[in-house]
Amino acid sequence: MQFYQNTWLRNYLYPVCDWPGPGCKIVCNRTSTYRSLHKKTKCFAQAIKQFEDKELFIKLDDDALVDIDYVIGLIKKYQGYHKPVYISDHLRTKTRDYPDALNGVRYGNGKFYMFNRKLVQCLDIDIKYRGSRFEDAVFGGMVSNGCGENNVEYVKEDDRWIWHKEYANENKQIDLSFIKNH
Repeated sequence: MQFYQNTWLRNYLYPVCDWPGPGCKIVCNRTSTYRSLHKKTKCFAQAIKQFEDKELFIKLDDDALVDIDYVIGLIKKYQGYHKPVYISDHLRTKTRDYPDALNGVRYGNGKFYMFNRKLVQCLDIDIKYRGSRFEDAVFGGMVSNGCGENNVEYVKEDDRWIWHKEYANENKQIDLSFIKNH
């Protein structure tokens, strides 16, 4: 998080943290584990409904990077858009894995998704499902149940501008998780 706070983003950054600390504007899930990320996602969705003066939101994994010019291009294109927008590399849950409200849900891949205020307004933050669930599928379920899949503009992200840990695309490969000579 310090990396982002040292950039021009610091004025626009609202990190969702596990516990209170410097720069943490939203605190969710104090006992965060990989298996409890779905609870953090629900908390995040509830919290952003309060930011009524914000038009666009980005969910970015803390180990991912995105090209700023790409983000600015998306902002210019989707600012003031007439319907809910959900930008990501969308997948669909498998029926046998999610036999409840998350059955067959379309959701973003997790490393990056961007969406607008209209999507936030129709999110079903009270979605019901059983057990621990993959957090990005829970967000997709909130979109599907609240907004209606046919009412959302699903936009495919351009992976050339988003890097997550190990990135491999179009004859390029980089590992962002460690430096091999250390």
